[in-house]
Amino acid sequence: MAFAAVIFDFDGLIIDSETPLFDIWQEIYAQHGASLTLEDWQHALGTQGGFDPYADLCARSGRPITRARWASWVSREHWRRCETQPLLPGVADRLAEARSIGLKTAVASSSEAAWVRPWLERHDLLDAFDAVCTRDDVKAVKPAPDLFLLAARRLGVAPEACLVFEDSPNGLRAARAAGMWAIAVPNELTQPLELPPHDLALESLAIRTLASLREALKHSRA
Repeated sequence: MAFAAVIFDFDGLIIDSETPLFDIWQEIYAQHGASLTLEDWQHALGTQGGFDPYADLCARSGRPITRARWASWVSREHWRRCETQPLLPGVADRLAEARSIGLKTAVASSSEAAWVRPWLERHDLLDAFDAVCTRDDVKAVKPAPDLFLLAARRLGVAPEACLVFEDSPNGLRAARAAGMWAIAVPNELTQPLELPPHDLALESLAIRTLASLREALKHSRA
């Protein structure tokens, strides 16, 4: 058996909450006469503290841009725009398949629980996972392996028996650092990015079943 548990990232993998946030910050940059590129923003994906838009925009515009002025509005606007985001293709199918063949499931996200859990509840997915691990539970988020290793411990499964679905380079680095199978599932935002080493890449979770992935992974590292 190539894997006995499946670990899902959240942002950009279960729902596309990443594109709305990037759009928001592009709009703020434009209001200040600057532009925000994906090349810069990629460092914020799948992690925390990888890119500081406040400091960056302040440096580019020469104007003070403070968290006190923008943070609450950005948070509210992000929630609002994500309300229309559906589950990404294949998420529900892969979860149902995991249950049907006896695989344990977890979420491992660099976001906080106060963000992740409400969206899982909104999409009736909270009970579909055996464990939900967020940045509140670890000292270091992705690309450190801590979140994935915690998920494996909570599931009672060895790291090498875990398959990880990730959309971001930081997430894939974390999965590999944890010694797990790393499956890249880039979304619309992350598709242009160069991905670090991974075991397989999928256009979406709707493309391949877990059964077919298990078969493919038997020989992938040989």
